[in-house]
Amino acid sequence: MQAMILAAGLGTRLRPYTGLKPKPLFPVLNTPLLVATVHRLQDDGFSRIIVNAHHLAEQVHDALAPVAGVIVQQEDRILGTGGGLREACDKLDDEPLLVVNGDIYHTIDCRALYRHHRGSGHDITMAVHDFPRFNNVSIHADQVLHFHGRPEDSSSVAYTGVQVVNPDLLAGIKKSSASCIIEYYRSLLADGKSVHIRREDGCFWTDMGTPEDYLNLHRDLLAGTAPRWPELACRARQFCVDPAAVHAGQVSLQDWAAVGKAHIGEAATLARCVVWDGAVIAPGARLADQIVVPESAA
Repeated sequence: MQAMILAAGLGTRLRPYTGLKPKPLFPVLNTPLLVATVHRLQDDGFSRIIVNAHHLAEQVHDALAPVAGVIVQQEDRILGTGGGLREACDKLDDEPLLVVNGDIYHTIDCRALYRHHRGSGHDITMAVHDFPRFNNVSIHADQVLHFHGRPEDSSSVAYTGVQVVNPDLLAGIKKSSASCIIEYYRSLLADGKSVHIRREDGCFWTDMGTPEDYLNLHRDLLAGTAPRWPELACRARQFCVDPAAVHAGQVSLQDWAAVGKAHIGEAATLARCVVWDGAVIAPGARLADQIVVPESAA
């Protein structure tokens, strides 16, 4: 089985933090999300994985260099979700391709989705669910009607960022040109072709689109209200602190916190914070509801 992780975006809603790391490499409980996603797909039986990269691409290369079976597709300019997939066509085997957005944390069974697609005979199977904040795909039965639904419409659902597509369908996208896969699917619908869906209601799903989303994911993981991927190394509840973190005995952690390989000064207080590797927190600092980064871009 083959898969592609879309990881080339600029992450504009997460600036200034994406000035330091591409969004898919943001640590989740001290493990880069992209690395955990790759291992998760490999654990599900996807032996060939392509990851596209553009923004801070060298960091993606470095993070994935130790992982066997991964091809990094570097894009010198932003090609978008459609153009990135079209660029990958020459690297694909003649079998369906699982596509996963690189900035989502979810519990969708990708292997089951892939098998469902193969058994259906469809060209496209988009995983969707009822998520009012993003419900903008209008459906009927197992097909998409259009991609400009209204959240209050009972026939509208949200695209999860996970799909399976037959590579030959991607040949209709102009090569080496920036494009959006949803716009391409709109053109297919206009031509009378079908775009199919599989409902994944009940899965846990979040993207990391904003700082609040990122912090809330950590809150839920550390509270035990969100399922924790086994690919995330930290198993602690409430406080996840890397053993290599340097801190004085008087440091106070409150509510929850995830702390990487950071240096925390004496008498500092952290409440509901995610602290990245390399961050330095001054003695006596009192930080709450923050992403704390090296030489803070905030």
